[in-house]
Amino acid sequence: MQPAILVPSTLDEETARAEIYGLLAALFYAAPTPEMLANLRLAVTEAPAAGALLEGSWGELVAAARVLSAQEIADEYDALFGGVGKPEVYLFGSHYLSGFLNEKPLAALRGDLAELGLARGDSMSETEDHYAYVCEVMRYLIAGDDVAVANLTRQREFFTRHLQSWASLMCEAIERHPKARFYKCLASFAQAFTSVESQGFDMLG
Repeated sequence: MQPAILVPSTLDEETARAEIYGLLAALFYAAPTPEMLANLRLAVTEAPAAGALLEGSWGELVAAARVLSAQEIADEYDALFGGVGKPEVYLFGSHYLSGFLNEKPLAALRGDLAELGLARGDSMSETEDHYAYVCEVMRYLIAGDDVAVANLTRQREFFTRHLQSWASLMCEAIERHPKARFYKCLASFAQAFTSVESQGFDMLG
């Protein structure tokens, strides 16, 4: 795993993982703010070690951010994930796991969140199975101060139950969509990161 391509190399691997989850959460929750887009355009695209697993997809994402304007990316976000009624692409786990929104997968997720002492904030209108929310939970389980919750065992359990099982399907749906440009690159990066995370957790036994 070489997540240091995304953050300064002085940060340790766990901090870098948390940063990636935080970035994915922000970019899938809404179109990037001008400040976030500016930072993305200035990001280093070469990994410290040659052949890093995320280097290619990360470089493509940064390149897309540099080519497309903030308005073009915002319009793409709305075209893919927004609008009135059914979106072009769903960002909710329940859709991919059951074919419907607000089904059993969401109830199971809420039960596990309650065990972790977590709840959706009042400012978030989407349900907890939104990809951005699940990424935020992973970020917390990596970077949180409560070692009873923020540990590798909890990370693996939550990742396996509530992210690994559907994230690839979502990413593939975005990558196939003809309107996707910036978010096609983001989905490819998210797909690669999910694969790296899966391999890492598998190695834990």
